[in-house]
Amino acid sequence: METLPGPYPVKAHTPKARMFLLFFSVAICTGTLFLLQAKLTKPRKAKDFYSFDVLDLRGRVVSLEKYRGKASLVVNVASRSEQTERNYRELQELHRELGPSHFNVLAFPCAQYRDSDLGTNRDIDSSANSNSPISFPIFGQIKIMGSEADPAFKFLTDSAQKIPKWNFWKFLVNPEGKVVKFWKAEEPMEAIRQEATALVREIILRKRAEL
Repeated sequence: METLPGPYPVKAHTPKARMFLLFFSVAICTGTLFLLQAKLTKPRKAKDFYSFDVLDLRGRVVSLEKYRGKASLVVNVASRSEQTERNYRELQELHRELGPSHFNVLAFPCAQYRDSDLGTNRDIDSSANSNSPISFPIFGQIKIMGSEADPAFKFLTDSAQKIPKWNFWKFLVNPEGKVVKFWKAEEPMEAIRQEATALVREIILRKRAEL
């Protein structure tokens, strides 16, 4: 019987080769973990205004998705501004006239303009309803300038490429969550009413055509 040859001898790795293999393995593992972590922690990029979540006056999370399909007039409001009473009255009239089936005023208190809206969210709610009841949503106090700017409002200012220089700037958002127009505080409400009414009319006609 012919004897089969034994196994081929395995050539031992040199210390230099072992170090290379160890370094290569560590590099592969590190790279894989980095890519996995980057994928998991990558922030969601909102495509439109309605993609964001905000807080209400009680600190509860509210998805702006609930306003998709409607026109929204988003306003940075203040309780202690010389323009407060007139703006709240006009905004309430507009909200009552056009909303809420196809339109909403969405108010975001901000105290970055000479401390014009200090106090708690409860104080803001009480102040807003002191003269006459407000039926449009007022969210929790936010910042709209600087590194702590609220993401939802930052989307508006980035879209308009304008940051409000005072209280009661107004941003008209279409049903798809895109900014279509903005107004400074001193601009008349009648101009805003015309634009908002035209957008609401478009929404109604589009819905009728889909029936």
